Amino acid sequence: MSKPHLHIRNARLIDPKNGLDAPLDLFVADGRIAAIGEPPAGFSPERSINALGLIACPGLVDLSTRLGGIEPELSAAVAGGVTSLACPPDTKPPLDEPGLVERLVRRSEATGLARVYPIGALTEDLAGLRLAEMNGLARAGCIAFSQAKQAIVDTQSLLRAMQYAATFGYAVHLRPQDDFLAREGVAHDGEVAARLGLTGIPVSAETVAIATALQLAGETGVRLHLARLSSAAGVDLIRAARRSGVVVSCDVAIHHLHLSEQDIGYFDSNSRFDPPLRSARDREALRAAVTEGLAAICSDHTPVDADGKQLPFAEARPGATALELLLPLTLQLAAEENTHAARNDLRWELHANVPATAGHDPDWDLVGGGPNAWHEGRLPLATALARVTCDPAAILGIDAGSLSVGSAADVCLFDPDEVWRATPDTLRSQGKNTPFVGCEVRGRVRMTLVGGRIVFEA
Repeated sequence: MSKPHLHIRNARLIDPKNGLDAPLDLFVADGRIAAIGEPPAGFSPERSINALGLIACPGLVDLSTRLGGIEPELSAAVAGGVTSLACPPDTKPPLDEPGLVERLVRRSEATGLARVYPIGALTEDLAGLRLAEMNGLARAGCIAFSQAKQAIVDTQSLLRAMQYAATFGYAVHLRPQDDFLAREGVAHDGEVAARLGLTGIPVSAETVAIATALQLAGETGVRLHLARLSSAAGVDLIRAARRSGVVVSCDVAIHHLHLSEQDIGYFDSNSRFDPPLRSARDREALRAAVTEGLAAICSDHTPVDADGKQLPFAEARPGATALELLLPLTLQLAAEENTHAARNDLRWELHANVPATAGHDPDWDLVGGGPNAWHEGRLPLATALARVTCDPAAILGIDAGSLSVGSAADVCLFDPDEVWRATPDTLRSQGKNTPFVGCEVRGRVRMTLVGGRIVFEA
C-alpha cells in the first residue's frame, strides 16, 4: 500500500509524551513523521491537508479491544482514532497456541487498518491449571500474558506463572476479581442492587484479588498490570504498593469514569459491566487515579449482539462497544478553555426513561456533573490524551503514542468541537451495545493515519 508524503497544516499539535502543544505543521514521509514545524529538505507533498480548527495527536492506544469480527472492529477502531490495540486472549478458541496468534496477526495486518497486539493466554485454554507455552506465544507476536476474565483459583499456579514470566521478562495482565466472592453477582453490592433484587458483587472481590496479585508480584518481580479497576479501595491498594516499590500499572475502563451503579436505572442491560459499575464515590476515586497518572484509560471494547443484550439484566452479556466513543468520552474529562466545549451550553441526554424516584434526578446529566455540565474540568487536554496514547503504549511496551520525528506516523486528527449523536447507524462496530446510545457527544475524528497511510477520513 502506498505511503504518500503528506503536509498537515494549521493543526494544533498535541504530543503529551514530548510535551508538545502548539500550532505547528506536521510532515509525513515514507510512513514516518518526517518533521514538525518546518519541512525537511527537498520535501514535496503529494497531499496538503488543511487542518484549521482541528487537533492532531498521536493515534490512540487501547489496552483491551475484543475483536468479534476483525475487519468491522478494526474499522471502528480507526474511525475512533485508535491506531494500536491489545487483543485479550479470550477469543474463540483462546490464544494459547502460536498458530492461533500468527493467524490473528496475519488477518489483522491484511486489513491494513489498526495495529493489533495479541495478549497470550497465561494458562492452557485459560483454565488456570497448566501454563501456556509463553516462549512460543511470544515468538508468534504476543506482547504480554493474561487470563482475561478467567481467574487462576490455585494461587500456587499463579505464583509459578509469575515466576516463569519474570524469568523471561514477560508482563502479566490480570483482571482482579475473586470468583468465589463474585459468584453469581451481576451488580455492585450496594443500595441499587438491593432495591432491584440483583445479586451483588462486593468490593472485596476486587481487593482480595489485588492483594494476592500484589503480594506475588512483590515476591517474583514480575511486571504486573491490573486491568479494569472499579473501586476506591482497589486504587488505594495499588497506590500503596507503588509507593513500596512494587512494579505495577493499572487501567480503568472509560465507562467506569462516567457512570455509577445508579445508571443501571430499571435493569438497563447496556449498563451491565464486568466488573460492575460501582458507587459514585468509587467513580470519583477512579477519576482521581487517572488525574494523578496512576491509571491509564482503556475502552474495554466488548461488542455484544442484540440477542446478548435483549435479556433480563442478570442474564445479559456484560460489556459495551467503546472504540468510537473512547476519544469523546476522554475529552469529556478534560478542561479545554480554547473550544466551545468549555461552555456550559450542552448537556448529556438521559438514555433511559428513569424517574427520579428510581434514584435518578432527570435534571441531572448522565455523567453526574449537574445541569448544563459538559466538560468535567478535571484534566488538561494534553494530560487526558496522555492517558489514551503514550501511557498505554508504555504499559504495553510498544513504540507508539507519540509524534516524535522518525516514529511511525500513527496520527489522529479530530475536531474537538463537533457534536454528534451515538446511534446504531453512526457506530461502525458490529456491537451497538452502549449505555450512551442516543446521547450527544463532542469530539469527532476527521482523519486517522496508520504508518503514514490514511485509513479513515470523514
